[in-house]
Amino acid sequence: MQATKKRKKYAVVFKDDCVACGCCAKVCPKSAITIASGIYAIVDDNKCIGCSKCATECPASVIEICEGCI
Repeated sequence: MQATKKRKKYAVVFKDDCVACGCCAKVCPKSAITIASGIYAIVDDNKCIGCSKCATECPASVIEICEGCI
């Protein structure tokens, strides 16, 4: 039996449509999201656990959870 490697899930922000409200950063349990210069959210892929709390909370619906997209 061959072992399959589980791919990491993490949040991806569509920066062009982000309104930088900070709702995602407030709900992130790992503090993986910051707001860059008040313009858009940035996700630290090393901290993100892919829990999807940010995507659920985002009022602009510009965050998706990606599995092994890099």
